[in-house]
Amino acid sequence: MATQLETTGALERRLAMAVPVADIERQVGERLRKLSRNVKMPGFRPGKVPLKMIQQSYGAQVHSEVLGDAVSKAFEEAVGEHKLRVAGQPRIESRDGAGEHELGFTATFEVYPEIALGDPASLAFERVSCAVGEAEVERTIEILRKQRVTWTEAGRPAQDGDRITIDFVGTIDGTAFPGGSANEFALVLGEGRMLPDFEVGVRGAAAGDKREFPVAFPADYGAAELSGKTARFDVTVRAIEAPQLPAVDEAFARQLGVPDGSLERMRSDIRANLEREVGQRVRARNKSAAMQARVSLASFELPKALVEQESRALGERALEDLKQRGMDPKSLPAIPPDAFREQAEPRVRLGLIVGEIVRVHGLQAKPDQVRRQIEEFAAAYENPAEVVRYYFSDRERLAEIEAIVIEQNVVDWAMSKATVSERAVAFDELMGAA
Repeated sequence: MATQLETTGALERRLAMAVPVADIERQVGERLRKLSRNVKMPGFRPGKVPLKMIQQSYGAQVHSEVLGDAVSKAFEEAVGEHKLRVAGQPRIESRDGAGEHELGFTATFEVYPEIALGDPASLAFERVSCAVGEAEVERTIEILRKQRVTWTEAGRPAQDGDRITIDFVGTIDGTAFPGGSANEFALVLGEGRMLPDFEVGVRGAAAGDKREFPVAFPADYGAAELSGKTARFDVTVRAIEAPQLPAVDEAFARQLGVPDGSLERMRSDIRANLEREVGQRVRARNKSAAMQARVSLASFELPKALVEQESRALGERALEDLKQRGMDPKSLPAIPPDAFREQAEPRVRLGLIVGEIVRVHGLQAKPDQVRRQIEEFAAAYENPAEVVRYYFSDRERLAEIEAIVIEQNVVDWAMSKATVSERAVAFDELMGAA
């Protein structure tokens, strides 16, 4: 079957093709005869319905299906004939001018750009590292102790770290405002859950005290009706409780999953978990730096279809995020089609560059790399072997791991070629940034 290829833009192509009418009619007849073996109609036994009645009922649908399949096959063959790499879905339209015994169509689509990679030695980026020491282990133990805190009556005025239970009423110009009142409200002083003026107002109070004080709302406060205003709060203190942290002993170690209560084993497990978390965050940070640097390796036009596809995907993720936060997307304004275009374009560009690097330098994921990555993920779970089986039994999950491995292969390749400066970052900086 002869086809004609026309270049209509930098990446846009138009392909003229045709399918023989006789082939369509033959396939339609074959499908209708096959359908007649099982189709049921009132008054007829299965397999005894006249072909003419089947054609009247199902002919149009079957003809549409056969024609669609034929056009798709013709397009695939033409793409192979012209050695094209199609980006996105083609727009198929009927056309005049085909032969007497043919149905003509045009397919308009985009192709992937030719990507000429620049010299990776021209890249420069920073690689960070972070060490886990005894100080980080001890700090983590303190966090774990605070997560298991118990409370006892303080018997003294409130200070930072105490849990204070209060009733309060807030007013502006003598009028109570929404969200400004509560009974038996508990807060831990010094955690910053309330505005600074409020914590100052109750700090030093004792159980049974009544206090009145002003609270200034900042100009950028979340509720517009309160921003920049000053309220007065009447507070009654119900209870003051002091924190009691658990001792770091065998019982504490058992709570953390160490069966024999060994403190040495507990600290070893905590260090291993911290090192695993730090390693993941360091790799993520270095990967991001390497990926961003890599964008400068090539300049090319982006297929509009891929940008639109990525924009839609980002929009769908945004809507899903709103659902997870308890919001109803239907109650929100519609997202404009190009709302995520600026985010989509660099993502598509980077994806194409990474794909070309993988293709040219053979950086596909190897089976042993995939297994190591899965085993690293699984180590954080109580039953690692079960997690490993789960990944290898699910092709979609396995593909996600392969993508992670490929990205890391590209990062390692870039770091071996580029100018890389080393910087050690503090534990707090790394964990806070992540």
